[in-house]
Amino acid sequence: MASTLTDPMIGRLVDGRYEVSSRIARGGMATVYLATDRRLDRQVALKIMHPHLAEGADVAARFRREARAAARLAHPGIVGVYDQGSEGELNYLTLEYVEGRNLRRELRARGALSVGDALDIVESVLDALAAAHRAGLVHRDMKPENVLMAADGRVKVADFGLARAVTEATAASTGNLLGTVAYLSPEIVTSGEADARADVYAVGILLYEMLTGHPPFEGETPIQVAYKHVHESIPPASDGVPWLPLEIDDLIATMTARDVADRPVDAGGALALVRRVHASLDPAALAVRADVDADEVGEIVADARAESDGGSTVSVSRHTGTIALPIGAVAADDDAEAERRSTRRRKRRRRLRVISIILVVLLALGGGTWWYLRVGPGAYTAMPDVTGTPEAAALAELEAQGLRPATSSEHHDEVPAGMVITTDPGPGDDVLRDGGQVSVVVSLGIEMLTVPDLAGTAEDDAVATLTADGFELDPEVSRPWDAQIPAGTVIGTDPAAGESIAHNSPVTVVVSAGREPITVPNVVGADEATALEQLANAGAEPQLGPAAYSDSVGAGDVISQSLEGPALRGDLVEVIVSLGPELFEVPNVFGSQYADAEAELTALGFEVRRENVLGGVFGTVHSQSVPAGEMHPAGTVIVLTVV
Repeated sequence: MASTLTDPMIGRLVDGRYEVSSRIARGGMATVYLATDRRLDRQVALKIMHPHLAEGADVAARFRREARAAARLAHPGIVGVYDQGSEGELNYLTLEYVEGRNLRRELRARGALSVGDALDIVESVLDALAAAHRAGLVHRDMKPENVLMAADGRVKVADFGLARAVTEATAASTGNLLGTVAYLSPEIVTSGEADARADVYAVGILLYEMLTGHPPFEGETPIQVAYKHVHESIPPASDGVPWLPLEIDDLIATMTARDVADRPVDAGGALALVRRVHASLDPAALAVRADVDADEVGEIVADARAESDGGSTVSVSRHTGTIALPIGAVAADDDAEAERRSTRRRKRRRRLRVISIILVVLLALGGGTWWYLRVGPGAYTAMPDVTGTPEAAALAELEAQGLRPATSSEHHDEVPAGMVITTDPGPGDDVLRDGGQVSVVVSLGIEMLTVPDLAGTAEDDAVATLTADGFELDPEVSRPWDAQIPAGTVIGTDPAAGESIAHNSPVTVVVSAGREPITVPNVVGADEATALEQLANAGAEPQLGPAAYSDSVGAGDVISQSLEGPALRGDLVEVIVSLGPELFEVPNVFGSQYADAEAELTALGFEVRRENVLGGVFGTVHSQSVPAGEMHPAGTVIVLTVV
């Protein structure tokens, strides 16, 4: 805890973006911190390579290359790589933060796992590694610390890229390989080289350790453990846990075969084998679990913690931290080594004979030929490495060594403008010492493109144009409703037309979905203001038609509408508003004969009734119940008094 509190990284803002809050773990290659990505407002795991490993451009270049390769892995069982970068002496990776604990702590808490739980974890690990192997990536450092047990039950593999980058660079500069000796395959120990089968070997060791509570090999020093990996087969797990199924012993023996040809070719092949074994075991066999003493587990974890924190643990019996091991420190086999020494002696004798013959020939041809080939203008020298340096400095260095550089330029996504991308011949290749021609490719920086104006074009034409111009398209097309632009027609782009962007920045095409579907409500019977408001709120375009008389709808209320139900936003809806019933002027029929008066009033729509006075024998209208000149609607009853 004290080291965490005094860690100078705590509270630091890395690269102006990642605010470090606490230390999660420290290993032989890097320290992992919990940090907050201020730009995206999320928690991330920040893995910072130890400065002494990052010395020199070769390590940093390998680190960046492996980080890019790991970032291309998209698998739910692999811890995602978000970003990589450097700030001063710091080289870092930004990783997905997985809340939970690693397999090492799980073993500490449980001692050993049941057969079923161990096989479940191995299947998840191999599934993730299979995706990496298909992409041509080898992990190289599989161990319990790199298997994360998320709080939601997921199993994730961490630390792709860093192990390979540091190991290759260390091997190239020091002749040592970096790794966790308890899980190193024989071929890594003897030659430093590894393919997918080395990962299969390490997972086999993980399975052994999950079932027994400890790795298969012990030793006073790491070199003793490495020697056993090379010269001894992994002992059956059932030696320590007698009730383990024999199928498990066979599975571990196949995955950890010393001869790489006897192992599954990659994690995919190993996964199929594990699944077959898993399916063949009954529930009782899957529930078997070794009874591991708690003190023993504590010892394992103490060893791991001491080594991962940089402590000296050369006298412990189990080595679970990262160590440096000379390549070839352990020979594959004594007899084979003797044969190789004999072969090397024979080759040396042959080379001496060939050299003697060449010298004789050279002497016969004359000292001038020898001078020309070894010292003079026909001599070759090693091509200097000027990649990643400014153009002017690179040309000056090449010319200073008597070489004749010719430059060309091209865009590059990662090499800054003005820096050398590559040379031909490449670094270390032979080139004529005097006047040798060298092709130098200088970066123009990342290619920038101007977004074209595609508004008004068809969607397919816009996509074809952007693709032909080299833009990267966002697979999700934005499709907003638009009342003016027809469906399928491009409204614009994001970024907008005229903006200059990197060629690999995605462009979103915004395409009109046309007018938005709406539902026109029924407003018949509503008053004019309410009807117009309801239609407008629904997205229709209300319009008043000529008002009409109505005997059934009151004045000011809607009689009818031109459109109802499914429609499109902006559709015109004509509304007819009632004037109420039509009124007619009552005529004066006084003195008229009843028949004539009745006909006149009936023609206007009035209803006529007769009341006789004194028998109405003359048939003359004496009076009318509704005075003449008044306005009344059709159907009004008018009583005529007839004498």
